[in-house]
Amino acid sequence: MLSGIQPSGDVHLGNYVGALRNWVDFQEDHDTFYCVVDLHALTLPWEPSQLAGRTLQTAQILMAAGIDPDRSTIFVQSHVPEHTELTWILNCIATMGELSRMNQFREKTRSKSQDSASVGLFDYPVLQVADILIYDADLVPVGEDQRQHLELTRNVAQRFNNRFGETFVVPEVAIPKLGAKIYDLQEPTNKMSKTADSPRGTVMVFDLPEVIERKVKRAVTDPQTNVRFDPEHKPGVSNLLTILAVSTGRTPEELAGEYTEYGPLKSDTAAALIEFLRPVRERYAELADDPGETERILKLGAEKAQQVAGATLARAKEKVGLLPRP
Repeated sequence: MLSGIQPSGDVHLGNYVGALRNWVDFQEDHDTFYCVVDLHALTLPWEPSQLAGRTLQTAQILMAAGIDPDRSTIFVQSHVPEHTELTWILNCIATMGELSRMNQFREKTRSKSQDSASVGLFDYPVLQVADILIYDADLVPVGEDQRQHLELTRNVAQRFNNRFGETFVVPEVAIPKLGAKIYDLQEPTNKMSKTADSPRGTVMVFDLPEVIERKVKRAVTDPQTNVRFDPEHKPGVSNLLTILAVSTGRTPEELAGEYTEYGPLKSDTAAALIEFLRPVRERYAELADDPGETERILKLGAEKAQQVAGATLARAKEKVGLLPRP
């Protein structure tokens, strides 16, 4: 199983609850590869002086969240050059029509002319295809926004296999365990996001406790004062109950019956959330104090990943007829 994360250097509560905790669970019964996809970060404007540091921080976030380098392969995408070499071969299999229909490309270029978008932004789904196929991944956990990209991966793999013979594993979608959806504390009908217009509504995993408390206590609720779990009619209150449930291991419906006012609900939610995130923050601080250890882990991960990727790339190059390197 393979999944990747862009090197943002931080994650919010929705990322942690909805994705990273499932990644931790996948380690139990899968051979898991987790990649910091720094090459994908180049498709939109980036700050060169920050990229390397954020790549290292993102790897530390994965480990702080519970990804175990003794059970999973953790590596940086650009440290395994086979990704980009396979991408060129697959560029000659994918079609312009497929890429032009990618929803994310259209969304990211909606505010400007597509003519000014980089070729990388248009073509990065093929790099994503290579990321997956080069590890013979059977399963790829994706959110709804990435489902179209996995369909592209399946189509390209099947087209290649049909033309050149069985070469790539055609992956399946890995549906994570049903997890809580965390919404913006200020705009509770929108999913929590780092790119949202309301940073006060986004809880970052490494926010200081006093910042978390302030954000939760200022969360939008509604004019009515009764507490019940009703996402359609009371999205703000229901979001608080969901966060409290995630933090305590109980159900939102069960918790709703214990509150009659918003004030105590907000106070308890803030306290529980701070305690819920405390082990992650503490583990991250330990890793941040020893960047050399993280670099060592990433080096070992890249070496292991390259062994797998190299074998797959060699197989693909032979199938398309490239002359073997002496």
